Amino acid sequence: MTVTSYTERPGHKIDEADGLSVPWSRPSPKRKGVSARAVSAVTILVVLALWALSARLQLVSPVFLPSPIAVWNKFITVARDGFVDATLLQHAVASLWRVFAALVAALAIGVPVGLAIGISAIGRGIFDPLLEFLRPIPPLAYLPLVIIWFGIGEPSKILVIAIAMLAPVALSTASGVRGVSQERINAARSLGATQRQVVRHVVLPSALPSILTGLRIALGAGWSTLVAAELVAATRGLGFMIQSAA
Repeated sequence: MTVTSYTERPGHKIDEADGLSVPWSRPSPKRKGVSARAVSAVTILVVLALWALSARLQLVSPVFLPSPIAVWNKFITVARDGFVDATLLQHAVASLWRVFAALVAALAIGVPVGLAIGISAIGRGIFDPLLEFLRPIPPLAYLPLVIIWFGIGEPSKILVIAIAMLAPVALSTASGVRGVSQERINAARSLGATQRQVVRHVVLPSALPSILTGLRIALGAGWSTLVAAELVAATRGLGFMIQSAA
């Protein structure tokens, strides 16, 4: 008779039915998600409580730190009655339109530039110095020059926001392209794929996670630039509301 010996491994247990080593049960992702949401909810409640307490004790002047209830009531009033001849929705739509138009322009320019930097040494030599020149300079520093060239209308605001979004999109795309597995590229070429087909069916899908990361960073930069861009000769938008209410 043959006797089989089973050794319990770390993180595993011996199944009594068949003697197989199986992993210990782990908490389900659902439990972790519920716990994280509960912690987030408690954090928000604590922040609101501290805010309300500070406003009630008047640690800061109500002009600079109104209570949460006062802020909510003012929000309802602006949403119902509007602000400076426009509803809150119209102001929000105006800002969203500027961000969306700038995002389309940044993607249309940044993704091809990132592909050129990641694929071609010539493209890297042409575009990399330009991006390294644009990236350290705050986008708002270009605002006076953009106003001189394009006036104080919508194109100047959209262009400034697009400049803020361009570098994150292009650099993230280039990083994603450089990280594409060479084995995938060689496999596609061995099957007869052209350079364009390799870029379209191998490089772009593989670089998509990096492109989306750059998109998220670009949206943050775009929103921060939007508020300042709308301070100049704007009649609608969230930045215009901030300037008018100040």
